[in-house]
Amino acid sequence: MDVPPPASFGSDQSAERVVRPRRALRAGSAQAVAAAAGLVLGMALPRIDGGYQVASDRAVDVLKVVGLGVLSVATLIFSLLFLVVQWAAGNFSHRLALFRSDPAVWRVFAFVVGLLVFAVTAILAIGSEPTVSVTVPTATLVLSAAALVLVRRLQLGALRSIQLAHVLTDVRDRGRKVLRTFYPPAGTGPRAAEEGDGPRRLPEVTSSVVWPRGAVVVGQVDLRRLVRVAASADAVIVLRVPVGATLYAGDVVAEVRGRRVPGDQVLRSVVAGVERTFHQDPMLAFRLLSDIGLRALSSAINDPATAVQVLDATEDLLRYLTSADLGARSIAGGDGSVRVVLCLPSWDEFIRVGIDDMLCAASNSPMVLSRIRALLSRLRNTAPEPCRRSIEERLAWIEREFTDKHPPFS
Repeated sequence: MDVPPPASFGSDQSAERVVRPRRALRAGSAQAVAAAAGLVLGMALPRIDGGYQVASDRAVDVLKVVGLGVLSVATLIFSLLFLVVQWAAGNFSHRLALFRSDPAVWRVFAFVVGLLVFAVTAILAIGSEPTVSVTVPTATLVLSAAALVLVRRLQLGALRSIQLAHVLTDVRDRGRKVLRTFYPPAGTGPRAAEEGDGPRRLPEVTSSVVWPRGAVVVGQVDLRRLVRVAASADAVIVLRVPVGATLYAGDVVAEVRGRRVPGDQVLRSVVAGVERTFHQDPMLAFRLLSDIGLRALSSAINDPATAVQVLDATEDLLRYLTSADLGARSIAGGDGSVRVVLCLPSWDEFIRVGIDDMLCAASNSPMVLSRIRALLSRLRNTAPEPCRRSIEERLAWIEREFTDKHPPFS
């Protein structure tokens, strides 16, 4: 098996998306940190003796009002979450989780948790004291104002998440970030370490790593860990499943070439879940855009204008790919040797997911067929030679559709 010279992602800031997977623990950690900060502030501020003092019963009343208000805010956050998720699933795609996965949601919730802990702790710390420092009600008002600002931003984010134009823009932008990570613009990728470097021959397969558990979705792969494992054993790990694929018991996850690597060490690098995420999945944006377009073209909705908007976003992603390096990506270790070979979608897979489903669904919609024809015609003018065959095939199919079903538009 030959692979191109290895790419080094360590120097590029965007490469952190490749080598360091996001952890769901961040949400829980943020809430724990906020609760701890609220506890410390609630215990420390009432102990301040100097400065202006106020009656403790008034400060306690303010803290009680804030505590009750915080519970209402927490209810609002979850109500927004459920309503937006249900709206997006019913009108766009069940796989769309932009608002649910937005860090702002759990950061605002963490802040609200910290404010609630602060209010309760401060009430208990004041106890039977006749007066308390003015710092306590002042801090309470400042934190409450900050909570209102954050909740307002969260509400605006929820509103964006139910508007078609914003949803398409967010999906396109997230998809483009992932594409730029795995498919850098042609001619801008890392240069070979030595003059004349070309495709490298990998060692023979020594073992295969098999998935031992039930069906899961490959959410991310901890490539930094995988490179370390391969380098420590002087081996090469070839991934056989892309991020976003579903793994079943007995499926081959990776092949180990060269010296042997324990299978459990490879499996620990696979971050499995129940759904796909944007972090390392180049195909997810195409899948979501296609879902939205297919729903718009269904007989129940019949909204071809929405499908045309979807195609606008899809064209942007496909046009980027025509100028990108679509070769197989390999990652080097510290010594410059190939250590990990990624399993990435090809051009045909991108155009199949992004165009073919909508092409079939739009057979009775001249507006959408015309938009797809214009999209493919522009791609044909910019795409490299290996990509043009698939474009020509689809253009020929569209011309047959116009000739057979829509003679006035041919």
